[in-house]
Amino acid sequence: MVKMMTDTSLINFLSEFLLERRLAIINNVLNNRTQYVTVLLEDIYQSQNASAVMRTCECLGIQNIHVVENKNPYHYNPGVAMGSGKWLHIEKYNKEKHNTLQAIQHLKDNNYRIIATVPGENCTSLDDFDVKKGKIAIALGSELVGISDEIRKHADEFLTIPMYGFTESYNLSVSSALILYQIMGKLKASEINWQLTDEEKLSLKLEWLKASIKKSDLLVKKYYQSIGENVDQ
Repeated sequence: MVKMMTDTSLINFLSEFLLERRLAIINNVLNNRTQYVTVLLEDIYQSQNASAVMRTCECLGIQNIHVVENKNPYHYNPGVAMGSGKWLHIEKYNKEKHNTLQAIQHLKDNNYRIIATVPGENCTSLDDFDVKKGKIAIALGSELVGISDEIRKHADEFLTIPMYGFTESYNLSVSSALILYQIMGKLKASEINWQLTDEEKLSLKLEWLKASIKKSDLLVKKYYQSIGENVDQ
């Protein structure tokens, strides 16, 4: 409780250094942020694709992205991401030779359904996907081979996007945009409590204020000194 009160006071202090219009944008974005949906990217080797997915997530209000780096490390492409990474939480799994299972277990421990995206007829169509069954982790695989056998083995559901042409699949970034846009639309039309908690909003707002203000670390230090705490933040 003491920390939350301190955070609220610090937020009020930092807010004085932003225009009201900017504060209104931050508050509006916070109200549309969610952790009910997340994305698991596995071994994406083209930086523009991974960065495009990141940009899509940020635009749609999805806060967290989980990146598995087995063979291919993730490289941020600033020209594609357009600064979106600054506002997201990106969890990387790269300490072992094979990191997929660790990412899956982490998500399941946090009550996410692993939704594997695959082409095929014996899968749930995106049009019929049920967002009410629980938190959602959309798993997207590498550009050439798709998701790994590890994800297939541990997936809770399989999802496919309807296609009506001769081509067998969509581009990775297009697939993610189609899936996430429709899922977020269904979520917002539902009665599910998909928004962040008040505490999560408070924590994220503090992060974003620090990211929005030049030399915010000096201002934070000044704030703590003003209340008699010599704490390096």
